[in-house]
Amino acid sequence: MRSYDPIETASRDELTALQLQRLRWTLAHAYAHVPHYRTAFDAAGVHPDDCREPGDLAHFPFTVKQDLRAAFPFGMFAVPREQIRRLHVSSGTTGAATVAGYTAEDLRTWRALMARTMYAAGAQPRMLVHNAYGYGLFTGGLGMHAGAEELGCAVVPVSGGMTERQAQLIIDLRPDMLLATPSYALAIMDALHARGCRAADISLRVGLFGAEPWTERMRRELEEGLGIDAIDNYGLSEVIGPGVAAECFESKDGMHVWEDHFYPEIIDPDTGAALPEGAFGELVFTSLSKQAMPVVRYRTRDLSRLLPGTARTMRRMEKVTGRSDDMIVLRGVNVFPSQIETLILDDARLAPHYVLELRREARLDSMTVRVERRPGPEGGDDPAAALAQRVKTTLGVTVHVALVAPGSVERSVGKAKRILDLREVTA
Repeated sequence: MRSYDPIETASRDELTALQLQRLRWTLAHAYAHVPHYRTAFDAAGVHPDDCREPGDLAHFPFTVKQDLRAAFPFGMFAVPREQIRRLHVSSGTTGAATVAGYTAEDLRTWRALMARTMYAAGAQPRMLVHNAYGYGLFTGGLGMHAGAEELGCAVVPVSGGMTERQAQLIIDLRPDMLLATPSYALAIMDALHARGCRAADISLRVGLFGAEPWTERMRRELEEGLGIDAIDNYGLSEVIGPGVAAECFESKDGMHVWEDHFYPEIIDPDTGAALPEGAFGELVFTSLSKQAMPVVRYRTRDLSRLLPGTARTMRRMEKVTGRSDDMIVLRGVNVFPSQIETLILDDARLAPHYVLELRREARLDSMTVRVERRPGPEGGDDPAAALAQRVKTTLGVTVHVALVAPGSVERSVGKAKRILDLREVTA
């Protein structure tokens, strides 16, 4: 079993001892230096000394996105602003912006975790890495870039956008590895195919994709279209950025949480109750080594489950199936975009470029699946009717399906926007 860092294959007892030591430090650090945590812990009747084993963390209060927004800009920091060496700021498109801060030591930790993540994905020193994640305030581009350099790779810092130029650079420079959101990797793949490149012609050997939910069907689409191993990774800016969990190319069976730096839990998204390992629910993370901005029991809203380790000792999280706040309730039935995507990719005539449009008609919600048809001869049954029938049979809801020409669905250079909610417009 190859690993970048010996801790990845340490025994569970060794790992648990390290987690408890770091967990107790984090709780004390947050309580002493972040007014929000002192107030929240006191209100819940808990103190850092009450954590005598990792399971005791369940008695401590959650942190939610609104807590970070209310503390904007520096209220969640546990060190003086003068010790901060970098800030990343959310876009604030779904509410007030949030800020993540890093000390010099936090940045060193992040670089090491990203190098570990890339090594697990199959990257090797001296590889050429094409980085199509957005640079700037978004953590993806700079986080990936630093990890690749830490591992000893050369980086092409393309960032997002200019898809035709991305394709030409891949043709000209022949990189070994592609870093991107999976939806944008599809757009790059389409641009390469439009230039006559097929999988055997493309130099890429591995793709490290994340920042949005994606399905096993999309993995196969990318692997077959680019001739790569498509590897998942997980992170979120509130916790550190990318580098919280990583899939291993040997197994491709879920992402190992880097448990020496992040303590994971699964809770019932409705009640907040802790769930046993293997149960499906909402991911919650506590940072174990963050100096500038420790987070305690942060509710991610991402839905997954925790499983025992395989290629590494550390526990795995399943591929995120969606977010509790992305769930669509359509006439009493819960629907996630990833479920629709799986059904789209069951039909070779349909491309994995789609958007779900929600409207309100006669006081009832309706959904239109606007999906691109692949280029090619027409014939056989109607793919729109066939998809609508699969959705009805599999998910138990009726949807409209609108087939559109290739290239009609807007391509995203960052996280794909799969839901277009027009209910207020059409109400």
